[in-house]
Amino acid sequence: MLVFDASGSMAGNLNQGISTIIPRIDEVRSALAEVLPAITRFRRVGLITYGPGPYQQCNVELVFKPTPDAAGLIMQEVNALNPAGKTPLAAAVERAAEVLDYQAKPGLIVVLTDGEETCGGSPCGLGKELHAEAVQLTVHVIGFRMKNFSWTGEQSILDVKCLAEQNGGLYIDAEAKQDLIDALEKTLGCPMLSERALR
Repeated sequence: MLVFDASGSMAGNLNQGISTIIPRIDEVRSALAEVLPAITRFRRVGLITYGPGPYQQCNVELVFKPTPDAAGLIMQEVNALNPAGKTPLAAAVERAAEVLDYQAKPGLIVVLTDGEETCGGSPCGLGKELHAEAVQLTVHVIGFRMKNFSWTGEQSILDVKCLAEQNGGLYIDAEAKQDLIDALEKTLGCPMLSERALR
């Protein structure tokens, strides 16, 4: 499952405190467009979005369950997103785990985020719960420019890192589009993880 951050901060365009032309969500869209066609040839991928409009709402949406050859579907949905809401990260990951039937089957979740949980959830607490209950669930977190936002403190990074590490996953910092591409290939596109997830 791909868990995609469409919260209001993704509409911003700051890089290390400097304004850029391209909003963060467009950089993520561009990275996904490059890596998904190859990945979805051998891996079924589903999509959950969290944080799209309306403004300041804690929305989580299951767009579709894991589907073969889903690159086109994912890009269609991601390109239509209007980032405006808050960041219910924990609720989105919990929903993804439920969709994967994590208590009975192996599964893989890759979370794309640029900020901290803002809807009252606890990513680290959820990570511990999933670890205790899951059969074989891996959760990777890709943090896009999280280190450079004034509203994202060190604790928020530690929280999502804990979520990943509790479930055998990686936390990867990404500061540019190429970092995103590399991170997506390492997590969503890893052949070893793919073989396990598809058994």
